[in-house]
Amino acid sequence: MGHGPAVKLGEDKASGYKAKLGMYLFVLYTLAYVVFVGISVLQPSLMESAFMGQTLAVAYGMGLIIFAFVLAIIYNRFCSRAEQRLNN
Repeated sequence: MGHGPAVKLGEDKASGYKAKLGMYLFVLYTLAYVVFVGISVLQPSLMESAFMGQTLAVAYGMGLIIFAFVLAIIYNRFCSRAEQRLNN
């Protein structure tokens, strides 16, 4: 008993847009991470300073995690709209 795909697969006319948006968001996140690493390497004492009850390193690290989730939500929302607009 074979199981086929649950949906009909076809050409994704929004794939170029999605790839370009993904690269822009990736570069944006990479820049934020490079700043984090740069501060850690060049001024480690700054990462020890207090910020909102935590060290800057912990606060910045949590901020990076939250920022990644926000970028994922943005990517999903924009790509879903592009798929609806271009594939229908």
